[in-house]
Amino acid sequence: MIAAERRELADLLDGLDDVQWQAPSLCAGWRVRDVAAHMSTGFRLSLPATLVELARARGSLHRMTDRVARRDADAHTTAELAAFLRDNAHHPWKPPVGGLAGALGHDVVHGLDITVALGHARRVPEERLRVLLDAVRPSGVRFFGADLGGVRLEADDLDWSYGSGSTVRGPGQDLLLLAYGRRLPAGRLRGAESDRFTRA
Repeated sequence: MIAAERRELADLLDGLDDVQWQAPSLCAGWRVRDVAAHMSTGFRLSLPATLVELARARGSLHRMTDRVARRDADAHTTAELAAFLRDNAHHPWKPPVGGLAGALGHDVVHGLDITVALGHARRVPEERLRVLLDAVRPSGVRFFGADLGGVRLEADDLDWSYGSGSTVRGPGQDLLLLAYGRRLPAGRLRGAESDRFTRA
């Protein structure tokens, strides 16, 4: 599933024009090309290089990832950024926590950061989406800074829900983004509390 997701996203990236590559993503402050660069950091940076970058960021993983993504986004062509994903489809990289499901989540969510922001109609295959939705836990929601207090997320395209309170409905992949702390374009969610999760 990870390899297929990376190859499909690489194909999608190859089809973007220059304006789309420069467009803002759902990741605050990052363009599409910044997200694409970030997605391949684990393939391109060795552990020693990563530790050097972390030291330069004074131990802040957030500062490190932001700095490296912005730097590498402008250091590589868009064709190279897409190729990094395709050529490393089977790379064994995993995030510090979460194992293989975390690696799949990294690719799927960042892919959605791009496609949803661009208004692209891509749908994540249900088998991949279910792995990630079934792994949503309070600890992960807190880790990603999502505020889901007082709401029940309920998918309208598959059998899945999370939490309790006022119901917010939408496609499963959009609700996954909420669990990862993202805000969505207007009109994608339904429910009295849906405005809480809409981009200003």
